[in-house]
Amino acid sequence: MRPDTPAENVDHSAEAARLERTADLYPEDTEALLLRAAAHLELAGERPAATALYDRLLTAEETLDNPPLIRALKASNLWEYGHEAEARAIIDGIRASAPRDPAPWVIVAESLESHDELEAAQEAFTAGVGLLIEDGQDDPAQPTHALLFGRHRVRRMLGLPHDAWDTLADSVHSSPVSLDELHDPKRVWSLGSDNPAELEAEITRLRAELGTYREALSRPFPVAVLHWPALELTELVEAYPSLSSEYPSHPEHLSTIESSLRELSASGTGNLGIVTGTVPSYEAFAASEGTSPSDAALLPQYATTLAARGRAVAWPPRGEAGCWCGSGRGYGECHGAGV
Repeated sequence: MRPDTPAENVDHSAEAARLERTADLYPEDTEALLLRAAAHLELAGERPAATALYDRLLTAEETLDNPPLIRALKASNLWEYGHEAEARAIIDGIRASAPRDPAPWVIVAESLESHDELEAAQEAFTAGVGLLIEDGQDDPAQPTHALLFGRHRVRRMLGLPHDAWDTLADSVHSSPVSLDELHDPKRVWSLGSDNPAELEAEITRLRAELGTYREALSRPFPVAVLHWPALELTELVEAYPSLSSEYPSHPEHLSTIESSLRELSASGTGNLGIVTGTVPSYEAFAASEGTSPSDAALLPQYATTLAARGRAVAWPPRGEAGCWCGSGRGYGECHGAGV
């Protein structure tokens, strides 16, 4: 439930510094960019620096989108490098404020769980579920699923019997391996077994668990394709002629976007989106990367950054929504014709 989980095999300190520079260029996106920077710093082991970024956000004069999330991340980070008392105080404050977003509840509960505070973790998961999911609701919102799954896991570790919310967790769980198997406290013993059947079963469970984890990570930040409106594309190619090979014409650019997204969808890639670029924004991004806007290799990085800043629009458009290309026609009458 963190805002982003950075990729492996990157220089996390350098990426954090890049995101901080980008935040200076785009003040309206400071919150999202600095949260990602803090995640990189945590992975780099620079936890005090991550705390400094959380404090920078919490003390800023600008209105934050999700203060409880930032406080929860700060508490989790503080506990990891010895500031347990301060972390507990923040966690108590978050629980008392009863945020209406599942992410802070998940982070708080998982932090307690990771420090073997299983009863307290179960209480935090339960409080979040009770606040955000109505009794008898059989189709809870996707973001609340992590609360249900976490609660189920901790209760299995505590040896508690199933209740109605555990049953609901089972019903929304999409993996072919049941939650009871995934959360079986005895699973660790099977890894040391000499029985090939037991080992094969555990490998199957681990693969299912990894698939579910990857699916959850993919939701907040879609695979995004870069779209240039006609006037912006004209200005881009006139300013940087070397990019004309990437964009021979605007109609071909739009056709390529739609065909690329359809191919990705057909291959099983989910959570697809489109981000719209502007020349000033692209030039600022190139400056933050210390390279020239004429470098075509920068284009996918720019698209990814726009998506991480929350600028992606889901593809395909739902219902009677207008086409993503901005033609003013419905998607089914425009680029979605024949779908």
